[in-house]
Parts: sequence; structure tokens; C-alpha cells
Amino acid sequence: MTRGVALAAVAALAFGVTTPIVAWAGAHGAGPFATAALLYAGAALVAVIARGRGPRLRRGDLPRVVAVAIVGGALAPVLLAWGLQRAGATVGALLLNLEAVFTVMLARALYREPVGGRIALAIAAMVAGGAALVLDASRELALGATWGVLAVAAATACWAADNALTRPLSEREPFAVVAAKGGLGAALSLAAALLAREPVPPLAPALALLACGATGYGLSLRLYLLAQRAIGAGRTGSVFALAPFVGAAVAIALGDRAPGALTAAAAALFAAGVALHATERHHHAHRHAPVDHDHPHRHDDGHHDHVHDPPFAGEHSHPHHHDAVEHDHEHGADLHHDHH
Repeated sequence: MTRGVALAAVAALAFGVTTPIVAWAGAHGAGPFATAALLYAGAALVAVIARGRGPRLRRGDLPRVVAVAIVGGALAPVLLAWGLQRAGATVGALLLNLEAVFTVMLARALYREPVGGRIALAIAAMVAGGAALVLDASRELALGATWGVLAVAAATACWAADNALTRPLSEREPFAVVAAKGGLGAALSLAAALLAREPVPPLAPALALLACGATGYGLSLRLYLLAQRAIGAGRTGSVFALAPFVGAAVAIALGDRAPGALTAAAAALFAAGVALHATERHHHAHRHAPVDHDHPHRHDDGHHDHVHDPPFAGEHSHPHHHDAVEHDHEHGADLHHDHH
């Protein structure tokens, strides 16, 4: 649990700092489709360069990878870039908290990950925070800003669907997933940019977006997938909700509009939701059925006690067998704990 939370938190920091940079690039000539293409081109590039060892993608994964590329690699960043240009970096960054809400809801609907009273209260707080930001945009900003807020919210819903679709791929080699998603997403966005006849962005914004893609979308996604292995889609999404606060803080430091009363209230509600998510604990007596599978694992995680000759330490991957076992310990909704 601790390792999974730490991985998700670092992924959140890497992604969070990209939001105000994406807003800056949009204000300096980078269109929404070009922005999406450059972000995921950077992600694919770093994934190809830094490919690791582990189970590769399989032919049966192709439909899921294509769906992830369309929803998360093309549609979501386009909506984000378009929305940030109208809502502003601070409001847009805070709205990214809604990704945690949608992710938990989809994880519950698709994988029946547990949602207790504490998580339900966190979701309610975050939904209230999102409503406060919409109200802030409608009262204090122009009509275009309201549409921008709704576009960013739609982007978070797309990324939540991406998170849910990616969960079964979390046992594959993470950079292989990033390379496939990034490459397809960049190609789709580039084709859309050409069809829409978007102008070529200036060099400085283009390089900034490539760098953001490499760190905040490529490396961050790898860490996110590693976190999903440990604590499941819902809890990873909830810890990842730290990212919007990082983005909002950087945006304010760079001179974006000072937050008003409703924006400050939304930040407080989102912070309460993140705190409730991060401190939630789940443990009970449960039974594991016998299973044979292949995925990255360690021998100090309480579930992998098979013997190697010669002995092997650290994370590795190979086909292995689990006998049936019943025990009680704290756990997330990882590969070995998908009981309902």
C-alpha cells in the first residue's frame, strides 16, 4: 500500500506541473490538436528510449490499446487544451480533481472495487468542489470560461475512462503501454490537426509541450501503472488527485488570476476529498483461489513465496503458480485482490 501510494504521488507531481505549461503554450500559438499530438509524441519518445523488461503487449490487447489511445491519448488532451485556453490555468488545474471522482465510480462499476462511507464522502466533497468552480466561472468570468470549465471536466471523464480501460494492462511492461498509447494518440491528434488546418506552433511552445509529454505524460503514466499494480485503479486515481493542487500552485506563482472565494472553497473541498481518499484503509479476512499466471512480482509482498534456484531478489516476471490461501491483511484492489 505504501509503495503504491508513493508511486501515485510522484506521478501526480510530474503531471501536475504540466497543466500551467499547457495553458501557456495554448496562449502562445499551440492549438488543441497540435498540443495533444506533441504531448503524446513526447510520451511515446521517452517510452521507446527507456523501455524496460517485463511482459509485452499481446495481440489480444490491441482493441483495448486503441480505445485508450482514442479516449485518453487524443480526445482528453484536446479537451484539456481547449478548456484551459478559456477557463485559465488555476481553475482548470483544480478541476482535474474530478478525474478521481470519475475513476472511482468507473472502478466500482466495472471492477466492483470497494467504495466505503469514507470514499463516498470524499467523492461528495469533490463533486461539490467541481460545482463551485462551475458556479465561479459562470458568475465571475465570461461565458467562454464556463464552456472551458465544462471542457476540462469532460477531459477528466475521458482520462477516468482511460484509467479504467488501462487497469488490465497494468501488468504489462509499463513503457510498452506508454509507447503504444502515446504513438497512436499522437498520430490521431496530428491527423485531426491537419484536417482542422491548425497552424504549426512556434518552436518554444512545441519544445515545452514535448518536454511535458515526456515527463508528465510518459514517465508519469509509467509510475501510474506501477501504482495500479499495487493499489488498484480507484485508490491510484484518488492519490493522483494531488496533481491539480500542484498545477494550481504553479499557475498562481506564474501570475494566473488570483483565486476568488468560490475557487478557494473548491480547493478546500478537493483537499478534503484527497485526504479522505489517502487515509482510507481496507482489510478483512479473504481467500485466494489457486491460479497460474505471469506478471511482475517480488518475493517480499506476502503473496509470492515460490522458490528460485539459484535464489532471486527484486522484481521479476515469469509464469508461476499460487496455491489457495486464506488470510487477513491490509490490501488494495490489485491483481491478487479483486474479490468483491
